[in-house]
Amino acid sequence: MFKFSAYRYPTFSAALAIVSILIFLATLSDAAPFALAQIPSIPKGQPTEAPPAQKPGDAQKPEEDQTPAETLKVSVNVVGLFFNVKDKHGTLMPNLTKDDFTVLEDGKQQTIKYFAAESNLPLTLGILIDSSGSQRNVLDMEKEVGGAFLRQILTDKDEAYVIDFNVDASLIQDFTRDVSRLRAAMNKVKINTGVSGMGGGPVPTTRQAGTVLYDAVYLSAHDMLAKEVGRKAMILLTDGEDEGSQLKIKDAIEAALKADAIVYVLLCADRGFYGSYGLGGYSGESEMRKLTEATGGRVINVGNKFDKLKEAFDQIAAELRSQYNLGYTSTNPKLDGTYRKLEIKSKENYKIQCRAGYYATAREPLPQ
Repeated sequence: MFKFSAYRYPTFSAALAIVSILIFLATLSDAAPFALAQIPSIPKGQPTEAPPAQKPGDAQKPEEDQTPAETLKVSVNVVGLFFNVKDKHGTLMPNLTKDDFTVLEDGKQQTIKYFAAESNLPLTLGILIDSSGSQRNVLDMEKEVGGAFLRQILTDKDEAYVIDFNVDASLIQDFTRDVSRLRAAMNKVKINTGVSGMGGGPVPTTRQAGTVLYDAVYLSAHDMLAKEVGRKAMILLTDGEDEGSQLKIKDAIEAALKADAIVYVLLCADRGFYGSYGLGGYSGESEMRKLTEATGGRVINVGNKFDKLKEAFDQIAAELRSQYNLGYTSTNPKLDGTYRKLEIKSKENYKIQCRAGYYATAREPLPQ
C-alpha cells in the first residue's frame, strides 16, 4: 500500500525547579514545570519554497527582511503554465520573451502577468514502472537507463519517487533527493507472474494478472503530486496497455491536470511477449497520447531498443530543463470547477508543448 510520511512531534523533558532556603524555609513543593514544546517536522517531500511559477520576477522580498511569523500568499486565481517551444525540426527554442506569445483561455486572450525562461527550477518527478508480464524482457533495460536518467536529471533541489504497478499499484520509494535510494528501489521491481486473490495495493483487483495503469497514474497525481508545488512531472515506462483498473483514462487525465503534472510515456514493448501469445501488437498508444497531449508531455515509442530508450530519456531531460514559465489572472474569475481550454500561440508559429487546459477549482493559497 502507499505509505506516507507523517508529522513527528518530538517533546522536550520538563524539569521541576526545587529551591531550598537555608535554615527555616520549607521545601517548595509546587514548582511549575516548563511548558512542553511540540515542534512538527516538515513531512518528507514537502517543499519549503513556493513554486517559482507563481511569483512574478523579482517581487519577492529578500529573505532577511521577513520575520519568521510573516507569511505571504499567492492569489489562487493565478494560472501558472510551464511549456516548451520547438521549431519545425523539433529543436528547442531558447531566449524568447513574453512578447513572442499570446495566451488564450476558452478562446479569450489573457494578459500575461509574469514570464521567465528557466531551466533550473526545482522539479518533483514520479517514475512509474509497469511490472506486468508483458514487460518481462524490457524491465532490466528500463532499470538501467532509468537509473542513469535520474542521476543525470536530479539536482539537490529536486526530489522524486518510484511507483511499481501490475495487478495493483505500490509506492516503493517515497519522495527523496537521494538518487541511490531511487535506483535501489527501481532495482527491486520484479515482474508479476500472477497472484491469486485480492491485490495488496490501494486499488484492489481480483484478477490474477493485470496492469492497473490508469489507477497508478491517478494515485501518482492525486495522492503524491497534488499537494506539491512547483514543476511536477511523471514518466511512465509501459507498453500502454491497461487491464484491471477500476478507473478510466479520463479519470487519470483529470487527476493529472488537477495536480498540474506533465506526463511523459515511454512505450517499452516486449516483442517476444506479444509474439509468444499470438498477439499482433499493443493497442495502448492511442490512450497514452490522450494522456500526454492533455498534460503537456508526449509519447516516445522505444520498443525494446536500449539506445532508443536512452535517447528518449535524454530528450525528456532537455525538455524539463528548458521550460518557459508564465502566469496570468483569468478574465473568468469563477472557481466553479469547470474545465477551461488553454492555448499558447507563438508569433513565429513555433510548436508549443503545453497542457491543454485546467480545472478552475478553489485551492488553498500557497505560502511563499
